[in-house]
Amino acid sequence: MKNSYLSVVYNETRTPITRYPDQLIAYLIKRFDLRPGERILELGCGRGDFISAFKRAGLHCSGVDREQPNITGVETKTCDLSKDLLPFEDESFDIVYHKSVIEHLYQPNHIMDETYRVLKKGGKLIFLTPDWERQLKIFYEDITHCRPYNVTSVRDTLSMWGLQDIEAEKFYQYPLFWRWPILKYSGALFNPFLSVKLARWFTRKTNKKFFQFSIETMVLGYGIKK
Repeated sequence: MKNSYLSVVYNETRTPITRYPDQLIAYLIKRFDLRPGERILELGCGRGDFISAFKRAGLHCSGVDREQPNITGVETKTCDLSKDLLPFEDESFDIVYHKSVIEHLYQPNHIMDETYRVLKKGGKLIFLTPDWERQLKIFYEDITHCRPYNVTSVRDTLSMWGLQDIEAEKFYQYPLFWRWPILKYSGALFNPFLSVKLARWFTRKTNKKFFQFSIETMVLGYGIKK
């Protein structure tokens, strides 16, 4: 390839830097009781939007990616998550996090084995992946997507690797829905009437992410290594 995945899919014109990573990370920190000073590893950290937000929140951060990450103030290493061992010791992290990563792998076995290995006892896994039930028509817009997930498959994955206190749910990416969960029902009302294409059109015209994020839901998975 002449151009890297990050330079094509996550260039700042196509995917501009916004406040969203800080908003999402603040929500996850509060919801899952993450503490300043805890050690977190992001798998597939890319250009560093989310791991940098964790750093600003006071966590001790490391990241790995297939392409060489270059993130200010964060320990980063290269790693092919489909086959390489994570370059860290056993039970060395309080939290492992990834977003829009696991669907790029044909099987979850290796990434889950390595995640379990580097998590401390009592450590937390948090990840998000596109919701196949809502994104099936656009899932393969990304040519590197391999394996879709829904709530059931995320829950089963966490269970098969022995994680406890599991949570798996449809997750709306619109921050107002996190502050006032009842608003999720308004988003759900649009689902039967809006296609992804139409929702994106409304978002462009109004500059309101409400429409797109009411349709393009994620699945949030969470579990603890006991």
